[in-house]
Amino acid sequence: MNSRLVYIYDLQSTLMLSPQANGASTELKPWQQRESSLKFMTRAVACMPNDDGYASSSIEGRVAVEWFDPSAESQARKYAFKCHRQPDPEGDGTDIVYPVNALAFHPIHGTFASGGGDGVVALWDAVAKRRIRQYQKYPNSVAGVAFSSDGKYMAVGVCPGFETGQEDYNAEGLTKVYVRELGETEAKGKGGK
Repeated sequence: MNSRLVYIYDLQSTLMLSPQANGASTELKPWQQRESSLKFMTRAVACMPNDDGYASSSIEGRVAVEWFDPSAESQARKYAFKCHRQPDPEGDGTDIVYPVNALAFHPIHGTFASGGGDGVVALWDAVAKRRIRQYQKYPNSVAGVAFSSDGKYMAVGVCPGFETGQEDYNAEGLTKVYVRELGETEAKGKGGK
């Protein structure tokens, strides 16, 4: 993940290679190879449910949204934004930046959730480029986020991260999974600007 490279595979081509191999070794090559538009180590990658693109996150508190279509017009739509940051309590105008550890797209609405080292989960509208909502802070760093296949539930895995600078890391008894039942339109996007 520190090389910041994203390999994109066409799964249909992959499926067709398997029967042709007849036990022989075949080389699987990516459809596209891209360098992340984020400057620091990648933490998570999630694909849009409509197969149009993906989101990636990094240790620097940023998320990038990109499209698979390699055309210049489509690539001009990609963007990145800052998130999972809190003002420094010393009031010097700087932010404490947390890694974005988890990403997951809602299977119905196409919005996505991000989970960070700050213990926060936020829902985003990738098309409108807006945050839909931010949930109450969890007691520890968010390590994973997932939606049920019908989009009615969101699971959030939390455990102490290394954000607190703990020398003797021990998550025993502190690692938990929370399941949230979502309202019918809770994860629905707000539409374009």
